[in-house]
Amino acid sequence: MSLLLQLAALFAKLSLLAVGGAGATVPEMAREAVHVHHWLTPAQFAQLYAISNSAPGPNVLIATILGAHVAGVAGGIVATLAMILPSCALAVLVNRQLERHAGARWRRVLQAALLPITAGLLMAAALVLARQADTGWLTLAITLACAAASYQTKLHPLLLLGGGAALGLLLF
Repeated sequence: MSLLLQLAALFAKLSLLAVGGAGATVPEMAREAVHVHHWLTPAQFAQLYAISNSAPGPNVLIATILGAHVAGVAGGIVATLAMILPSCALAVLVNRQLERHAGARWRRVLQAALLPITAGLLMAAALVLARQADTGWLTLAITLACAAASYQTKLHPLLLLGGGAALGLLLF
């Protein structure tokens, strides 16, 4: 199978699993890119993820950057379209059905159930990224300090990312 077809198949599958956005698929994206296809090392994946989140725009940029890293500009375009189109089509179809049942109890239950699922998927993504980026006790401490600062303050994530990077450069 060609590289572009592999990217299209991977991101189309991930698109349909992206409950809560592309960030929820990061663990599976990392597993596929690093361990199944061997396109990247764990550190490279973590770096590409950091770059995608530091750029302005939607969190689906990780698909674009990963696709471009693997197969150039065409790979970036294929990965982006494969990540966006299937979930958009599904969202339109599901929304039409939900509109028909606006006052139904099952709809409220379904919407309430999706909140913890989305939170769990995003926490799993954070865990995968931390495990790939933390190479020792010092990097783990920096990660935990940034996570605590993010939770306790309203600091912009880019400030925390920059501060963690600067601290890492000073200590290493």
